[in-house]
Amino acid sequence: MALFDRLEAEHRNAVRPLAARMRPRTLSEFVGQHHILAPGKLLRRMLEADRISSVVFYGPPGTGKTSLAELIAKHTKRTFRSLNAAAAGVKELRDVLDKARADVSTGGNRTVLFIDELHHFNKQQQNVLLPDVEDGIVSLVAATTANPFFAFISPLLSRSQIFELQPLSTEDVVYLLEAALKDAVRGLGAKKVTATPEALQFLATVCDGDARRALTALEIGVLSLDPKTAEFDLAAAEESIQKKQIRYDADGDDHYDAASAMIKSIRGSDPDAAIYWMARMLAAGEEPRFVARRLVISAAEDIGNADPHGLVLAQSAAAATEFIGMPECRIILAQAVTYLALAQKSNAAYKAIDAAMEDVTNSRLLPVPVHLRDAHYQGAARLEHGKGYEYPHDAPEGWIAQDYLGVDRSYYEPVERGAETEMKRRLDQLRQMRRTAPDSQPE
Repeated sequence: MALFDRLEAEHRNAVRPLAARMRPRTLSEFVGQHHILAPGKLLRRMLEADRISSVVFYGPPGTGKTSLAELIAKHTKRTFRSLNAAAAGVKELRDVLDKARADVSTGGNRTVLFIDELHHFNKQQQNVLLPDVEDGIVSLVAATTANPFFAFISPLLSRSQIFELQPLSTEDVVYLLEAALKDAVRGLGAKKVTATPEALQFLATVCDGDARRALTALEIGVLSLDPKTAEFDLAAAEESIQKKQIRYDADGDDHYDAASAMIKSIRGSDPDAAIYWMARMLAAGEEPRFVARRLVISAAEDIGNADPHGLVLAQSAAAATEFIGMPECRIILAQAVTYLALAQKSNAAYKAIDAAMEDVTNSRLLPVPVHLRDAHYQGAARLEHGKGYEYPHDAPEGWIAQDYLGVDRSYYEPVERGAETEMKRRLDQLRQMRRTAPDSQPE
């Protein structure tokens, strides 16, 4: 029976993809994530001491989340059980938790429960975990590509250590590819194929820190080589991966982070950075209308009256994007994003509306002064609505010292940049004239 089990395991291992076969067997074989796994770091100490509490491994694909879970399984003396949230439901989850409670009640080991892709569990399913996690029946090890602060319920987060994994460096990916080429048992060493440095560097670059994707491309490339060829060169590497896959979660962090980076680059007057983040969104398939909307908002929020033409251009770009679509609208959006990045900046209008909204919502409402009230209806005269209003166009200068608010309050404070420089001069002059004019002071 033991021989049969061993042969069965060997057969299963033979069909596993290279990325799965090359997963680290020990902590010393684990590559990357030095910020959480270097000697002395918390996660490493927890692993070495078998003191794993509930933890969440959060990061993009191919960074080692599942590999870390397998290392925990090898290090822990507790019972290790696993589920995939994409395939399991509440029934399967309850079965595992029932077994964990039964083990503890009979004096057995506590359970380390690994749940891959935990973000696929809804709130109800996550709540099923809470009592046993809280009581220490199970130590939860969760892996997710989604931001846990959005995807997980707060009670689970408060009971878990969160470790964020980063994309692997190109040097780390090259090291893994070289190891796979040398390993004759788990890797491709039996093929006796050498790889050029350019080929490995290419795979490590286009895979954007995703070790699984790089190893998969290497396996495809090596296994598809002409039997007479013993070298995996740049041309073979380019064929093995075809088109670069851009890491981009349209509903998650990538979507919001890239948009945030583009807007902040515009605000910081860096057209090169702004156009790069926009290119990343568009190349990943982001809806160009979303990009256009963000540019219109930025034009009002960050450029404002320092360059009023910015909003006109952004609105025109949004309309053209709707009319033309990709791929040509990328040119129009590029014109808009570079113009906005280099335009003079002012958020004075943005600050003015927020300050006024704050007063409206949190302070006593100001009554409309009687002379400003609508007088275009029968009976208004009896209420004296509109009485005393002076029509500015009747004055030689088109301006009359007249109270329009009822209190002395300033919201809009133009900056001395771009077109707002002249607007500030004009506003300061008007405010001074209004404050010094007779009978213009609010009561």
